[in-house]
Amino acid sequence: MARRITLCRPQAAAVEVATADPCVEELESPTPGHLGTDGVMLQGFHWESHKTHPWYNVIRHKIPEIQGAGFTHIWLPPPSQSVSPEGYMPGQLYNLSSAYGNEQQLVELNEALKAAGIAPLADIVINHRCADSQDEHGRWNNYHDDHDHEGHSIDWGQWAITCDDHEFGGQGNKDTGDDFWGAPDLDHTNSHLREALVHWLQHLRDNVGFTGWRFDFARGYGAKYITQYVEGSGTQNDLNVGEVWTDLHWDGTTLGKNQDDARQRICNWIDGTQRRSTAFDFVTKGVLQEAVKHCEYWRLADSKNKAPGLIGWWPQRAVTFVDNHDTGSTQRHWPFPSDRVSQGYAYILSHPGMPCVAFDHFFDWGSKLRGEISALMQARRDAGIIAKSKLQILCAEGDMYVAKVTGSKGSLVLKLGPRYDMGPLLPKPAEGWAKAAVGKDYCVWIQQGEAEAAAAAAEQQ
Repeated sequence: MARRITLCRPQAAAVEVATADPCVEELESPTPGHLGTDGVMLQGFHWESHKTHPWYNVIRHKIPEIQGAGFTHIWLPPPSQSVSPEGYMPGQLYNLSSAYGNEQQLVELNEALKAAGIAPLADIVINHRCADSQDEHGRWNNYHDDHDHEGHSIDWGQWAITCDDHEFGGQGNKDTGDDFWGAPDLDHTNSHLREALVHWLQHLRDNVGFTGWRFDFARGYGAKYITQYVEGSGTQNDLNVGEVWTDLHWDGTTLGKNQDDARQRICNWIDGTQRRSTAFDFVTKGVLQEAVKHCEYWRLADSKNKAPGLIGWWPQRAVTFVDNHDTGSTQRHWPFPSDRVSQGYAYILSHPGMPCVAFDHFFDWGSKLRGEISALMQARRDAGIIAKSKLQILCAEGDMYVAKVTGSKGSLVLKLGPRYDMGPLLPKPAEGWAKAAVGKDYCVWIQQGEAEAAAAAAEQQ
């Protein structure tokens, strides 16, 4: 596909931009709304959470801590009955008794979360669905619908499965995305199937209390169908985020400097949803962890001196993260260096985009890391940093990265790397700067008001 010039950002009506730079300042589109990206999200589970039953009650008891830390959103696990206890092999979609708890516990959790000002997102697994019984050839392709509900029935047959899935005898149209080997891929080109999924999402929103969706394996079906699922369920002005796990460019065993193709693919997916969804910034994760792992902080600026990930092109649609239940946790498919995790959070919590914090990092890795994450979140709030805040990269060299981010309440400066001497880039107390968060190989300063600046300067004398 040819590289896009202007469509890596939303297009404003009646405005033309003549430029060959895909990193020009984004023009705001009047629709959709803010998409809820101006907060901080917590992933409300890890890969082993289903073993603590009922997990929904665990989260409910932690709401005061979650609220106190300043989280605005929480991503909850797949809600439906599943062949696998983790929830990613769903069967009876309307059966909301899972390894994480029952429907009543889930409803009560969502009510309590929203009462605390925390928006719950459901992990939506609709690329595939496990069948309930076999056909005469022993293929799993008969779906049942054993729970009363409004809307279309989900007692589907072979017609609901893509014809590419020969193992399951699919008779639908060809798959519109990547294949998933473990279960029948659903034919999203079928309007009856899409309407049934919309009715299920409406049920999750209206009767169960979810406010938005995290779309699992979003590469598995056409991005254009996300538009109907979001608009049909009424979440277009709330946070929706897609898992578009994009392969990065490698030069042998070394991560390539230029990751434009990877972030372009994520931009294309977002455009395909008609900008009704954000996407996880896998490019930022990949570049950031290589930078801190090998002391290659030059990686944190692209050729235009912008951030090298999706946040460098389209921060309003980027959800940044250090690790999740797949990349980290006990699966560790692509883990962030364990001894550098605090640096990862220093970056994403000080930068544009919407940060997402891993549950185990916040609750299970000890009070020191939790305290550091909390301090970084507080600094973000104090400076008024949001998804589209202005980023200015001041230095990106081998052993040091320095950036200034301007928020609605002030500015902050982040320094990463082992270099001690920042030279003239060191924020000065006389100019209103004070340390807000400090850890191994990172520091965050916030610029204060005039009175506070004078007091801070006096303390330094």
